[in-house]
Amino acid sequence: MSDHPDDPEIPLAPFPTAIPANPFPPLEGEVEPWLDDPVEDVGQDSPVPDARGDRIEAADASDRPTAPEPVNRLLALGRFAFPPGEPPDEEGVAARDRRWTSRILLLATVFLLIFNSVSIQNWSRQQAPGWVTTTVRRLADVWAEQIAQLGTDQPRQAVRDSYEAARDAEWAGNPDARGSPGPG
Repeated sequence: MSDHPDDPEIPLAPFPTAIPANPFPPLEGEVEPWLDDPVEDVGQDSPVPDARGDRIEAADASDRPTAPEPVNRLLALGRFAFPPGEPPDEEGVAARDRRWTSRILLLATVFLLIFNSVSIQNWSRQQAPGWVTTTVRRLADVWAEQIAQLGTDQPRQAVRDSYEAARDAEWAGNPDARGSPGPG
C-alpha cells in the first residue's frame, strides 16, 4: 500500500467487478432456469419460434421475460450445503405434534403459575379437608406470597378490579343496578 492515490498499481475498486461463473452447480434433477427454454439460432427475417407453444398473437411481447432471473447465491449455497431431507413419515409427524403440544402445555402451566397463583389458593380452599389439600393450600399460600413480592399478581388484580368496578357501576336504563329504583 502506498500513500500516493495516483499510483497506477493500486486498484481503483476494492472488489473485483467481474462476475465469476456460478460456483454452486444445480442439485440432482434441477435445471438452471435459463436452460429450460433453448432458443434456436434463426435468421433475422424469421421470427423466433416459441419453444413452449403458448404464444398468443394478440399478447404484448413486453410481458415475456427477456433475461434470466438472477440466481440468489445464498439460496444456492444453502441448497448445496444443507440439502433438504426426506419428508417425515406419519410417525415422525405425530412425534413432532406431541412435542409441540407438550411444550405449549408446559409454557401455559408456567405462565399460569406465575401470573395466576391465586387460583391455586382458591381451588385448594374449595376442596374437602385432608392431608393432600392442606399441603397444597400451604404450598399455594407460600407460592402466592413469593410471587406477590415480584409484583406478578398486579395485572390479575388490575383486571379483577376493573371487572368489579364495571359490574358495580350504575348503568342508565339498568333496573338491576344498585340504588336505582326497580320497575313499578
